[in-house]
Amino acid sequence: MQITIEIPDDIAHQLANTPDQLSRRALESLVVEAYRHRQISTAQVQRLLNLSSRLAADAFLKAYEAYQAYTLADLEQDLQALDLCVILD
Repeated sequence: MQITIEIPDDIAHQLANTPDQLSRRALESLVVEAYRHRQISTAQVQRLLNLSSRLAADAFLKAYEAYQAYTLADLEQDLQALDLCVILD
């Protein structure tokens, strides 16, 4: 899907040197906010930004200080998954 936004030229030049840079910055901002709001996963961040690895996606998110809260429910789910792994081994 392609999305078009209208930005006054003077502001666009303040935000980026080229239209390609501006498009990339807009995409990165969208991805960061979607990740922060748990709308997309790290794997989807990697795919949307065409990053080479999960580590590259993690580094990108860290650079933008895009962290998701780790809740008690997340911990319980992880512990259950670990218990299942131990049982299967």
